[in-house]
Amino acid sequence: MDPRSPPPPHDSALGHVTGAAPYVEDLPYLEGELVVDFVPSPCACGVLEIIDVEEALAIEGVVGIYTSADVPGKQHFGTVFEDEPFLPAQRIDYLGQPLAVIAAESRKAALEARQAVRVVVREETPVLSLEEAESKGLYIGPERKIESGNLERGWRQAAHRLEGTFSSNGQEHFYLESQAALAWPGERDDIQVHSSTQNPTEIQRVLAEVLDRRQHQIVCLVKRMGGAFGGKETQAALPALMAALTVDRTGRPARVVYSKDDDMKSTGKRHPYLTEYRVGFDDDGRIVAAEFRMRSNGGAFADLSTSILERSMLHADNAYYLPNVSIEARVCRTNLPPNTAFRGFGGPQAMAVIENVMQEIAIRLGRDALDIRLANAYPANLSAATETPPEGRFTPYGQEVIDNLLPEILSRLEKSSEYRTRIAAASSLNAEAPTHLRGIALTPVKFGISFTTKFLNQANALVNVYTDGTVQVSTGATEMGQGVNTKIAQLVAAELGIAVEDVAVTITSTEKNNNTSPTAASAGTDLNGTAAVRAAAAIRARLSDFAARLFAEHSPELEPSPADVRFESGVVYDPRRPDERIPFAELCDRARRERVDLGARGFYATPGVDFDRDAGRGEPFYYFTTGACVAEVLIDRLTGALRIERLDALLDLGRVLNLGIERGQAIGGLIQGIGWVTAEELVYGDGGELLSSSPTTYKIPGITDLPRVLNLDFLDNDLNRRNVGSGKAVGEPPLMLALSVWAAVKHALSFVAPGEIPDLRLPATHEEILLCISRMESLRR
Repeated sequence: MDPRSPPPPHDSALGHVTGAAPYVEDLPYLEGELVVDFVPSPCACGVLEIIDVEEALAIEGVVGIYTSADVPGKQHFGTVFEDEPFLPAQRIDYLGQPLAVIAAESRKAALEARQAVRVVVREETPVLSLEEAESKGLYIGPERKIESGNLERGWRQAAHRLEGTFSSNGQEHFYLESQAALAWPGERDDIQVHSSTQNPTEIQRVLAEVLDRRQHQIVCLVKRMGGAFGGKETQAALPALMAALTVDRTGRPARVVYSKDDDMKSTGKRHPYLTEYRVGFDDDGRIVAAEFRMRSNGGAFADLSTSILERSMLHADNAYYLPNVSIEARVCRTNLPPNTAFRGFGGPQAMAVIENVMQEIAIRLGRDALDIRLANAYPANLSAATETPPEGRFTPYGQEVIDNLLPEILSRLEKSSEYRTRIAAASSLNAEAPTHLRGIALTPVKFGISFTTKFLNQANALVNVYTDGTVQVSTGATEMGQGVNTKIAQLVAAELGIAVEDVAVTITSTEKNNNTSPTAASAGTDLNGTAAVRAAAAIRARLSDFAARLFAEHSPELEPSPADVRFESGVVYDPRRPDERIPFAELCDRARRERVDLGARGFYATPGVDFDRDAGRGEPFYYFTTGACVAEVLIDRLTGALRIERLDALLDLGRVLNLGIERGQAIGGLIQGIGWVTAEELVYGDGGELLSSSPTTYKIPGITDLPRVLNLDFLDNDLNRRNVGSGKAVGEPPLMLALSVWAAVKHALSFVAPGEIPDLRLPATHEEILLCISRMESLRR
């Protein structure tokens, strides 16, 4: 049975559109349940001198207010470095930092208590910008470097040179379900928590350490999230701790659900970056030397910043061969909420820089930017490494780019989008139209799939087959709308030859699947789907052996042959005995009566991935997902208003497992990327307050921001045979397709003062475009 045919809809689709799918806030009220809130810090930086809770405790309905003195275990937590306090005892490090946890009988009482707690802080001047943090030497983690070739020799030999600084701002996750957790007590000081998290094992570990428990006393459950995009990989820990601390102190159930204001103001976001670059290239635009010096704004604490920066370094090349390159990077510490994972995990910030470089080389040489990209792109490579690999196959960190369809993708898109005709038309319009500018760009994507931390590339799954032929699967994957449960159900159904409707993927729980990795790095289906298929295969092998014996009883002239047993369309048979067919359900029932084990645990560890971060060498990725996008934009020269006229995108996802889900992910990621590169501007005040803290001031893409024409296609192939179902990950790569929109804006602006390079930051908001036009016009004058 082909797991792709027919592709089922998302398993929660009906619940999503009818409102019947429960999230943490929707779960039934528990007897004695308390409402949890927190007291946010009133400033971004200073010494905490007083937290006076006496007046707040006197409010009717307030059960307790807890500070750092009430934390029974570790005071600090963290995934990479344990530097973040649950509740600070002395220092305040960002505006909105939780200082105390409030437990109350009602929301009204909790809000009154929040206002009544008196906080006295000896304020200090916060550090908010990357430039100021670096000038003061404020860093998180060590400096990292990746080098290949001989940079200085390449620089000396370059016929042309470019130098500059590229700025990209952060991005708010804007998941529809805010951070939330519901916790309740069990026996023997056990605590269970239903968390809106991508990382149930991390929640289990942090709660155990901070609440002075052992991990077997904590159970974390995840049914679904109303969006996450990386924002609930680590930052779900604080709300889970708030609810669980309340359980620890009161022995009563407790629930916390952040308001949208608190969520936006107190949680971290995509990292802003500042990257200095210098690039040397020849007359054809081929890069011969490239140096990148990246600085990211990590916020107040480490969170995942160093890992995110590492992925940035690994994607500084994007889709281009860089023979002589140096990539140096470091995380800066500021007084903003600790920034965190976001779709792309540092890849977008680095890929934006190299795409900016491609546009600038084209402008400097007076060439079409696509020709520059084609001259630098990794070559087609459809086989494993040979003894003498040709030039241009290797990344700066030494991994060979194999099974590479990028040249074919670029060629197909160039033709199907009529790129050459349209860019010529854009040039003509820009030469004549006084009020508008048209820009076009075709940019590629090469995104590495795997966790760059080796031990995270593992998963386990539990598969139980029942005597009516139905199946339950549990894995460590968490469902946040991306359809991982549906795809895992398809894979298991295909392995057992049954209908996907007969497979249920159950709630994620640390008591069923232990020591799991977060659902992140686009690897949720790869890891957990493979583990589930392996478990199902073990059960199928037992059933094959049992069925072979059954068939042999009726045909003693043939030897039992488990290898010949087929599982198809809910029926089990041996083609050597075509008339004997057993329904899958009947076989399961008979097998159980003969004491055949119908349950199995599967485990999978991604083979071959390893990276020496100190040396900057290795193979951190199992494979690459590639694609490209052509964007056409129209700009009003008088207002800076931007309109996306058309997008044409092509992705290599190998064998597409579920067309509806993959299309949804690809379009959703692309639109989210458009928000990052054009509209979503984080603005902070001098005191660190987020001024763009609501949908009225923070503009995610609306229906009028979408392209007038959108063409999306997949390059179907089975080259990725090592991966489950021969598919490729789709979660993060489509976001970077939106860099074509930003590049198209830069292309359009290059006509304002021909020969001059537009200094365009990211995002290219209407205001930024108008300012850039003004700067370019002054150069022309």
